Amino acid sequence: MTATLPADVAATTALLAAGGYVADAALATTVHLALRMGRPLFLEGEPGTGKTEIAKVLAAQLPRGLVRLQCYDGLDLSAAAYEWNHARQLMAIRMAEARGETANLEASIYERRYLEARPLLRALEGEPSVLLIDELDRADEPFEAFLLEVLSDFQITVPELGTIHAATPPVVIITSNRTREVHDAIRRRCLYHWVDYPDAARERAILALRAPQVAETLSAQVVAFVQRLRQGDYYKLPGVAETIDWANALAALDARELEAGAVNATLGVLLKYQDDIAKLRGEEAARLVAEAKEGARA
Repeated sequence: MTATLPADVAATTALLAAGGYVADAALATTVHLALRMGRPLFLEGEPGTGKTEIAKVLAAQLPRGLVRLQCYDGLDLSAAAYEWNHARQLMAIRMAEARGETANLEASIYERRYLEARPLLRALEGEPSVLLIDELDRADEPFEAFLLEVLSDFQITVPELGTIHAATPPVVIITSNRTREVHDAIRRRCLYHWVDYPDAARERAILALRAPQVAETLSAQVVAFVQRLRQGDYYKLPGVAETIDWANALAALDARELEAGAVNATLGVLLKYQDDIAKLRGEEAARLVAEAKEGARA
């Protein structure tokens, strides 16, 4: 690993904060250990708790290029790691045949220049990078087997070409929203951390960093409101990104404090399902506003 890595947990906390990410002691410690030990970091938690953001902040602050592999149902090796450029191979075959140079033709069309690198291979071959394997739980379970060689040895084996090693192992961040369980073989190769919703103090600190233009009173009430909302029975609870968006939206409407009318009018910034909005709008929103104001004063 390079000398740009933070020296200790405090330096890691400061590095993340410099990128606008407020980490608690446990998360900062796990990130620090992953960097120092050169181990992939597996982050699991509810959507919107800031898992993906950690990779973005590390890439910006180390600094390294960010290589992102967004996982989805049906993701395969050709989209994730590499793919042979069949059009160029076919053209090379025809040109060789036209010149009468067919000896060793089969071997020559599997040279590295005909291989198209996808995110996993780009992260190994290119400049030092942060490799984000985002929402691994969305990929099919067999895809996880493709990752094992990358995560354990930072290499990819191409049957026709050989093994390609990373010149500098990337910092690897894997995220999962836990829509399904990720296999133990992946977990064993990683350091693990569950990223939970922040407590009120940390969420206020996040707002201070990410939305500094929001008035302090409004910021405290927004956090108190969201913290109480997360204790309710809703289909999709608001994440940190929604808290920041909502505070910015209220500030854009020149709000200085929470008021029931503005809250009801902006619930679509905070919640993303109509059933949740209908459940909160009206008396329940007014109740949470009153509690949030009281809580923010405490």
